[in-house]
Amino acid sequence: MDLFKTIHESEHEQVVFCHNKDAGLKAIIAIHNTTLGPALGGLRMWPYETEQAALDDVLRLSKGMTYKASVSGLNLGGGKSVIIGDPAKDKSEELFRALGRFIDSLNGRYITAEDVGIDVNDMEYVFQETRNVVGVHQVHGGSGDPSPFTAFGTLQGIRASLHDKFDNDDVGNYSFAVQGLGHVGYELVKLLRAENAKVFVTDINQEAIDEAVEIGCEAVGLEDIYTVDADVFSPCALGAIVNEKTIPEFKFKIICGAANNQLADDAAGDDINQRGILYAPDYAVNAGGLMNVAIELEGYNRERASRMMRTIYYNVGRIFQIAKRDNIPTHQAADRMAQERIVAVGKLKLPFMGQPHRFPGRVRNGG
Repeated sequence: MDLFKTIHESEHEQVVFCHNKDAGLKAIIAIHNTTLGPALGGLRMWPYETEQAALDDVLRLSKGMTYKASVSGLNLGGGKSVIIGDPAKDKSEELFRALGRFIDSLNGRYITAEDVGIDVNDMEYVFQETRNVVGVHQVHGGSGDPSPFTAFGTLQGIRASLHDKFDNDDVGNYSFAVQGLGHVGYELVKLLRAENAKVFVTDINQEAIDEAVEIGCEAVGLEDIYTVDADVFSPCALGAIVNEKTIPEFKFKIICGAANNQLADDAAGDDINQRGILYAPDYAVNAGGLMNVAIELEGYNRERASRMMRTIYYNVGRIFQIAKRDNIPTHQAADRMAQERIVAVGKLKLPFMGQPHRFPGRVRNGG
C-alpha cells in the first residue's frame, strides 16, 4: 500500500492511525479538509475484512462530509473515524475511551458523532475523554435523536425539487414512493401524509410497513417500489439503488430521499439526467442531521435547528441553478457548488489548526 500516494490522490490533510493494545483498539481518523472549519463526521464500527477496506471507507466517507458541510453553508470541514471490530461483540468502555483520547489529542481539528455500529452509550465513553463530540445525550446539552431533523430537511429538498420540476411545491398534489421505513424514512412518511400526499412504501420490516399503512400509506413489494407510477422516488435506506438495473424501470420524475450514496456511480447520474429525471443530490438533501448536531458547537437550540433545516430548500435550489448554468447533471453541480465555496473561503484563511471548543451548556461526567 502506497499510503502517501493514496492520501495525495484523495486530497486529505491528515490520516491518523490509532492503536491501543490493551484496549484492543484499531482505528483510523481521516481529516479531509478544514478550510471551512474543524472536520466533523461520525464514528463507525465495522468488521472490515482488511485494513485497506477500512482505510478506503474512512477516506471516502470523510470526503463526502466535506462536501455535505460545504453545500449546507456550514463553517465545518469533513472528517470521519472508523473502528475495526465487530460492534456485536468487540465493544468495551476502554475501547471507546482510548479512541476518545486520540480524538482529544487532535485539539479540536476533528469532532466525532454517532454512525453505523455506534450508539449513544458508546459515545458516552468517548465523551468522558474529549469534548469534541456532538450528538450526545440531551442531559449533556446535546441534541438527541437527529432523525426528525433529517426527515424535515429531506422534505425541504423535496419541495425544492417539486418547485424546479413543476413550478409548484405543494406536496399534497403529488405521489411518493418511499423506500425504507427506518427512523428517518418513517418520520418523512408522516410529514408527507400530514399534507395528504399519496405515499407508497416498502421495507424489510413488516411491522414498520403496518404502521405506515395505518396512517394511510399503500404497501408494495421490495422490488415493486422501482416500478411504482409515482412522481417522486424517495430512497431512505439502501445506497447504490439508482443503477443500470433499476433506472429502466423508473416512471418517476424526481429522485429525492435521505439515503446516502444513492447513485451507483457517475454513469447512473448521467443516465437519469438524460432521461429527464431530476435528481436532488443526497448529501445536500440529508444534511439535516449534520446541521442539527453542528448547532451544539455554539449551544444547542431546537428552534434554531428547525429554522436551519429550511435552508436545505435554497441549497438544493442553488444546485439546480448551477446545473442549468453549466449544463451539467445535478450530481456534478452539487460537487461544483461545494468546491466553489471551499475555494472562495480558502483564499481568506489557512486550514483550521485546532482550538478548544466551549460547548455552552455542555456538562461532562466528572465536571
